Amino acid sequence: MVVKKKAPAKKAATKATGAKKAAFGGYTISFGGCTDTLEDVFGSKAIAPSQMTKLLWAYVKSKKLAGK
Repeated sequence: MVVKKKAPAKKAATKATGAKKAAFGGYTISFGGCTDTLEDVFGSKAIAPSQMTKLLWAYVKSKKLAGK
C-alpha cells in the first residue's frame, strides 16, 4: 500500500500596490473640532473597558463623527 503525501498549500501572492488599506470595518472617525472632555464623555467614576467602548461609540454616533 502506497501512501501519497499531500503537497504543501501554496501561499497566496501578495502585491505591494502602495495604496493604504481602509480602516478596520471601513469606518473613519474624526474628532476634529470636538471640545468635549473625557469626563464629559465617560463621566467622573471609574468604569470597565467594555463600558468605555459602549460610551465612546454612543458619543461617536450621537455626534455623527463616523463615516464610511
